[in-house]
Amino acid sequence: METIQLLMTGFEIALSWQNILYCLAGVSVGMIVGILPGLGPSAGTALLIPLTFAMDPISAIIMLSGIFYGSMYGGTITTVLVNVPGEAASVVTSLDGYPMAKKGRAGVALGISAIGSFVGGVVAIIGVALVAPHLVKFALSFGPPEYFALILFGMTMVVGLAGKSIIRGVLAVLIGLVLAMFGIAPSSGDIRFSFGQAFLIDGFDFVTIAMGLFGLSEILLGLEQQMKKPEKPPKVKGLFPSRQEIRPSAMSIGRGTVLGFFLGLIPGISSVVPSLLSYSMEKRLAKDPSRFGKGAIEGVAGPETANNSFTGGALIPLFLLGIPSSATMAVLLGAFVLHGLQPGPTLFVRHADFVWAVIASMFIGNLLLLFMNLPLAKFWAKIASIPFNMLFPIIIAVSIVGTYSISNSLWDVGGLLIFGLLGYVLKKADIPVAPIALVFILGKMMEESLLQTLGLYNGNFMEIFTRPISGTLMALSVLAIILSIIAGMKNKKALLGDSEV
Repeated sequence: METIQLLMTGFEIALSWQNILYCLAGVSVGMIVGILPGLGPSAGTALLIPLTFAMDPISAIIMLSGIFYGSMYGGTITTVLVNVPGEAASVVTSLDGYPMAKKGRAGVALGISAIGSFVGGVVAIIGVALVAPHLVKFALSFGPPEYFALILFGMTMVVGLAGKSIIRGVLAVLIGLVLAMFGIAPSSGDIRFSFGQAFLIDGFDFVTIAMGLFGLSEILLGLEQQMKKPEKPPKVKGLFPSRQEIRPSAMSIGRGTVLGFFLGLIPGISSVVPSLLSYSMEKRLAKDPSRFGKGAIEGVAGPETANNSFTGGALIPLFLLGIPSSATMAVLLGAFVLHGLQPGPTLFVRHADFVWAVIASMFIGNLLLLFMNLPLAKFWAKIASIPFNMLFPIIIAVSIVGTYSISNSLWDVGGLLIFGLLGYVLKKADIPVAPIALVFILGKMMEESLLQTLGLYNGNFMEIFTRPISGTLMALSVLAIILSIIAGMKNKKALLGDSEV
């Protein structure tokens, strides 16, 4: 009963005309970010954080959250119509979405994507509203050992899921940890790696890192590559599946909702993982797996639902523990801190209005996206044809002005350029940059919780294994590392086998 009352209070705040406008602005920008190839939700959210400095914290997070889940919707449109995935998770949708469009069923593919995204997003938010308040007591039982073990588990997941090479994943994690060590040490107060420069005393600003690694690096890559001009979008008609397709589509949507929500709870998982696992699961459960890749509607419904359900599930570790489960959530965490909000178990007590207003706004945002997707699909697809030589200068200018406004310092602008070039080089070397941003946030938290744990047990690290929660998480971390090594060895053998053939 108390949860319903709190949610009603959240709706009262979220339904104010200012917050509805901010929600609409967020999901609209998210749609554009999802449609435009290369940007993605992490870059889009990071680039717009400076615009929220003067805003009320509730309105700011409502808008930035809208960018996150709005991009999940937007990436589907150009993927289905012109086979140009706007964000990484949409690559999975292209396997069957584009073949459906070529068969004249673009409307059905977009319709089932919008319905699945809406169902997955709304059910996940309901799950957050029902589950999160009951987990507050559990979260309060987390001491420094549990936080350290959970963060370490998140980092092992980052390494295991970072890409084709474990070594590249480890390298990305190490870069993130090194960047996190700049500035004042949490235990002694000593200044580390300042090199005699005053601007490094407080370490690097996360917004500068995120805008450089995600935003500027993508622009540099886009300027280097010959951008393919999207083909003319096909006609969109018949938005709903046939009678024979309703039941399998509903089953795929149900499975995708559950899968995405629970994967969102795990630190280090990106939205690509639930999409990919959902697609694999649907293909395995299908009576005729050969249909997949040729326009199977389940291959669109499942992944699209999973990646939107993931966004809801990922809110729980962020709100309750202050631990981001993806790169975009790390960017949102940075926005929380900038606005004087510290996620954790006490967030539901100290800032209950904020939490429930954000949750309520996601119901509203998903409803807005449903109406924006179906009738306006062709309009959104045309955005992908905006010339990049017009788009990139605007994004660069916004990035520089936004970075300078963080602390009115040209050093931050220099940091933007340095991290943009670093992101460009790393992406050219096929080293993932998302783990760097994620570990930069987690690294500071891990160091602080480790030092507190060692102080608690007089330097005896092994005591972590004697506590039920931290011991279990440490065991899972070891298991994740072993499985990652085995998977890497199998991939290497497979590649060697292919080269011999």
